[in-house]
Amino acid sequence: MIVRINGKVEYVGEDVVHVTVGELTHELLVPSADIPTLQTKVGQLVTFFTLEYIEGNASFGQLAPKMLGFLRADDKDFFNVFITVKGIGPRKALRALAIPVGEIASAIALKDARKLATLPSIGKRAAEQIIAELHGKVEAFATSGSGARPGGGVAVVSHLADHETQAIEVLVKLGERRPEAENWVQRVAAADPTIKDAQKLVQGVYRLKQGV
Repeated sequence: MIVRINGKVEYVGEDVVHVTVGELTHELLVPSADIPTLQTKVGQLVTFFTLEYIEGNASFGQLAPKMLGFLRADDKDFFNVFITVKGIGPRKALRALAIPVGEIASAIALKDARKLATLPSIGKRAAEQIIAELHGKVEAFATSGSGARPGGGVAVVSHLADHETQAIEVLVKLGERRPEAENWVQRVAAADPTIKDAQKLVQGVYRLKQGV
């Protein structure tokens, strides 16, 4: 199974992107919230965290492999939890992810069925089902509308540049917790927007942590 790809975005549709890696071009189904960002990335290298599943009806011999792509590893993790809800399949889940995952998780944590019901493909009954099945399971993904995590932590922005994502992955491999790694990388990137290299971002994080 392919779990991550880094390739050039060639095309962005309503719910899909075409990404070229070497001599192969992959079609990825993506969350609707990511489309505006991806439209600005055509021709650029972007890292996607991927999932694969089989779509169709085996009884009629109509099965087709599909690949899903997420800009953040946390979005992929949330998606895996979200589709455990009865009646929420991969396609429906991708349409429903029309706002940042943190806001959806927060609505679940707060039992805000009204907000969930406004998501594409999610009505009142589905919203109540989501809360019933996922309340208490998605708090780790939650952010408030102001961008603060419940409990006072700092939330992560929904979309990151490719070099920022790479820097976060490096920091996680070096033992940093992902939320803290994302926060440090964003602080360094905000302080010096000219940094476009993952290694320099990592170096900047450790300088910042040391108070240099």
